[in-house]
Amino acid sequence: MIKRHSFHIPVMGIGYTIDSPLRVAHLGMDSVISLVDDILLEKIRKMYSDKFEIPYKEITDKIDDFRAKRITSYLNLINDLVDKKIEDLKTITSEKRHELMEYFNMLPNGSDLIDEFKKLTATNLNTNEIKKWLNKNLHKGSIDVNIMTKVDKDNYKNNEKLPIEYNDAHAAVRGFAKSNLSSSLILSAGMNPRLYAFLEKFDDFFPDKKGFIKKKIVLKVSDYRSALIQGKYLAKKGIWVSEYRVESGLNCGGHAFATEGYLLGPILEEFKVNRVEMIQSIHEILIKALSDKNKTVPEKQLPIKITAQGGVGTSEEHEFLIDNYNIDSVGWGSPFLLVPEATSVDNSTISKLAKAKEDDLYLSHISPLGVAFNNLKGNTKDVEKIASINKGRPGSVCSKKYVGLNTEFTERGICTASRQYQRLKIKELKAENLSKETYQKKYDKVTEKSCICVGLGTSALLVHDVETKKEGKGIAVCPGPNMAYFSKQLSLKEMINHIYGRTNLILDKNRPNVFIKELQLYLDYLKNQIEETQNNMSKKQSNYLNKFANNLTEGIEYYTNLFNGLKNRFNSSKIEILNDLDLNKKKLQTLKIRINN
Repeated sequence: MIKRHSFHIPVMGIGYTIDSPLRVAHLGMDSVISLVDDILLEKIRKMYSDKFEIPYKEITDKIDDFRAKRITSYLNLINDLVDKKIEDLKTITSEKRHELMEYFNMLPNGSDLIDEFKKLTATNLNTNEIKKWLNKNLHKGSIDVNIMTKVDKDNYKNNEKLPIEYNDAHAAVRGFAKSNLSSSLILSAGMNPRLYAFLEKFDDFFPDKKGFIKKKIVLKVSDYRSALIQGKYLAKKGIWVSEYRVESGLNCGGHAFATEGYLLGPILEEFKVNRVEMIQSIHEILIKALSDKNKTVPEKQLPIKITAQGGVGTSEEHEFLIDNYNIDSVGWGSPFLLVPEATSVDNSTISKLAKAKEDDLYLSHISPLGVAFNNLKGNTKDVEKIASINKGRPGSVCSKKYVGLNTEFTERGICTASRQYQRLKIKELKAENLSKETYQKKYDKVTEKSCICVGLGTSALLVHDVETKKEGKGIAVCPGPNMAYFSKQLSLKEMINHIYGRTNLILDKNRPNVFIKELQLYLDYLKNQIEETQNNMSKKQSNYLNKFANNLTEGIEYYTNLFNGLKNRFNSSKIEILNDLDLNKKKLQTLKIRINN
C-alpha cells in the first residue's frame, strides 16, 4: 500500500477513532480503530447501515462467536464504505474536481501529484486517461486496528468457561483476521505469549513469495530491547513484525507505560543505529521458522518501518523526527480530538479539551488496569463517579465487563471500578480496624478507579445520536499533555496544514520542545516515586530509582550533544532548549541526592 502522508492518527480511547477511517482514509490518511468494545462496534454498524440504506442483521450475544463476528462485520462495512468513497472521488465531474483538489492540497509539501493533476486536467479532456491516472495515484489510507494484548478476559456460556480462543483479545484477532481488510493489527500494552501464538492460526498474517502480507503486525513499543525481544519471539512463529511503533512512555494520551527513565530521542537513536542489524537478525529467524513450518518463504528480505508518536506538536518537530531518525511516519493523536472531520468527539468534550491548560491534564490512577492513565479534570465520567461516592454507593454498574480481570474475591474476574468489587474491598478494609487516616487513604485508592471501558466510547454514540441508555451520559477522555497547547476546534485542513508547516495553530510561546516536555514529565514522575517511598524505601526501590535517574542523566547528556551539534534546525529555540536541559539537569541532581539520602 502506497503511503501518501508522513503522519498517522493513532487509536484514541475506545470510540474516538471508531470511524476515523471512514472520515479520512479516502484522503490517503492512516488511522486506527480500537477493537475493545464489540457492543459499541455493533451499534455504530447499525447506525451506518441505516444511514447508507445497507441491509442490517443484528449479531446478538446469543450467536456463537458473536464478538468476532461483530468485529468482522463492522470492519467489512467500513472497508466497503471507504472503497465507495474512493471510487466516487475518481468520478470525473466538475464537482468531484473540487474534492480531488482538496485531496491533493492536503498532501505534504513537495508532492508533485497536484501539478500532475492540474496539467492533466488542463490539457486533456479524455476522462478515461484521467481515470487511469487517478486509479494509479489515488490510494486510500490504511484502516488499521488496535488490540490491547492484556485486555483478554475469559468468557463463559451457560456458566461454563469457554476455550481460550474465545477470550476477548483472541476473539478480536479472529474478527480482524476474517475481515476483508488488507491493513495492520497494532498490538499494544506488552507481550501476551498465548495471543502471539494464536496469530499462527491465520494465513493472512504470513508473507507470500513476493513478501506481501495481507494483514501486517505492528508492535507498539517503548524501547529497543522490548522491540527486539518481541520481534524475534514472533519471528520464531513465522510472524513478521512490519512496524515498530515507538511511543513516548509519558508524553502520550491514554495509558502511560513509563520506561525506566529512557527518553524518546535516545530510544529512536538506538533504533536508527541498529535498524539494519535488527532486520537481518530477525529475518534470519523468520526464514528458518517458515521453512520448518513448510510455509512460503519470501524471495527478498522483508522491510521494517519505524514510526514514533507522543507529544509531537509542531511541523519542525515532525520533520526533525523523520529526517534525523529516519522515521517512516509520525503519530499525531490528541490534537485530532479537536477535529470533528477526523474523530468522533461530542461538542461538549471538544469545548472542554480546547479550554484545557497544563494543570487540567494530569496522570491519574483511575484505570482499572492498574496503569497510569492520562486524564482531563472535570470530565463527566469522573463527575458521575464522585456523585456516586458522595451518595455512599461507590463504583459503577459494570455493564460491559471488558476489564473484568480481578479475581481477588470471585472466581470469575470482575472490574476494580465496579460497584461489586469496591463494595467487597471496602468491606475488607473495614474489617482491618485501620486508623481513620489510613482507612481513608486506602478507601480513596479503591474508589478512585473509574469505568473507562464505557466512558471512552460514549462520545461516539452521542456524536451519532445513538441511544446511551445502557452506557449513560458520562464521558471519559484521555488526551496527552500536548493538548494544552491547542486551544480551539479545528477543521481537518487546518490540522493538516499545521502538521506540514503551512500554518501555525500553537499560539502559546511557552510550549516546551517535545523532548523537553517529556523530560519534565519524567522528572515529575521520578519525584512522585521518591515521595511515595521515601519513608520506607527498600534496597530494591533505591536501586530502581537510581537506575531511573541515571538513565535520565544519560538522556540529558544525549540531548545536550544533539542540540549543540545541530545546524539549521530549531534555530529560534535552540538556546532555550539548551537552557532547559541545564535547568532540568540541576533538578535531577537534587532528586538524586534525595534518593541517596
